[in-house]
Amino acid sequence: MRGSEQLRAFRHRVRSTRIGRLARRVAVGFIGAVVVIIGLFLIPFPGPGWLIVLAGLAILSIEFAWARRLLTFTRARLERWWRWLGRQHWTVRVITGLAGFAFVFAVTVVSLRYGLGLRSLRDFLD
Repeated sequence: MRGSEQLRAFRHRVRSTRIGRLARRVAVGFIGAVVVIIGLFLIPFPGPGWLIVLAGLAILSIEFAWARRLLTFTRARLERWWRWLGRQHWTVRVITGLAGFAFVFAVTVVSLRYGLGLRSLRDFLD
């Protein structure tokens, strides 16, 4: 038996029992929730916070219909936003980018000041 056939047989055995289906649902729920929580924690910081949240929703959507609906809704809104932004003049896109950068910078400064107690760059370097 090849590896993919073994994996397919294992998944079939898991899905064929009530306890297996419940265990799979709990495992997917736990892993998806952890990924979503990590993504939510990372949203205010520079980086892929929203992308991680969407990845967590994709994991949850494997087993949960509400997550599938939320992921579909979120992806539709995000695509709509990108299409709207793509139709705008370059100055609107630059202003939007600068506003986003200013927001991320402000959140980072506030997080460093109140989360880590750093008041200046000198505090960071010392």
